[in-house]
Amino acid sequence: MQRVNRTATIPTQVKNPDLVERRRRQIADAAVRLFIERGFHKTTTRQIARAAGISIGSLYEYFNCKEDILYLVCDFIHSEMEQGVTQAMTKATGGRDALAKVIREYFMVCHRMSDFILMIYQETQSLPGQWQKRVLENELRITGLLVGVLARLSQSGDLPHRDERSIELTAHNIVVMGHMWTFRRWFLGKHYSIEDYIKLQTAAVLRMCTGGQGK
Repeated sequence: MQRVNRTATIPTQVKNPDLVERRRRQIADAAVRLFIERGFHKTTTRQIARAAGISIGSLYEYFNCKEDILYLVCDFIHSEMEQGVTQAMTKATGGRDALAKVIREYFMVCHRMSDFILMIYQETQSLPGQWQKRVLENELRITGLLVGVLARLSQSGDLPHRDERSIELTAHNIVVMGHMWTFRRWFLGKHYSIEDYIKLQTAAVLRMCTGGQGK
């Protein structure tokens, strides 16, 4: 995964920022699969170090505790989701098509990262309060991107005018629809392809935005 370095708040003994970023990616990549397969509480730092190909002593040069690793994993996942939505926004040309493209990219990111999203919901409660707060802030930042898209389309006339509260609620609905593919895929995956799901849910969002006139 391509990542944005937003983890300077995690203390480290290493002074080289490039090395810190590279090594933390290595450790996080090893940790995320273990967290998904075994759960956060059943995964030990020694197992993470072994999977990352480093010593347990080296791991503690980059993290103080396992909770810091979990927060970093959550931050990286949110970073990729945010990047996907942002890229879709830059490619979209305007009109309802712009909203459809952003929704599609967001849903596809949710599809690709279903296991990771599920892990965030299952394990965030294991984080200290300060990290839980940051994870929620990351969630709201992604929602804020969708709010921005809806607000611009409303202001330009590409979508009917809507007040701030309606726009915000619609953005949260889109986020939840994307996450629903993760939570209900045990059923949805048997009856719908991801393309079917995107098409039907995009139509539902457009109906919300246009008073029943979306297609």
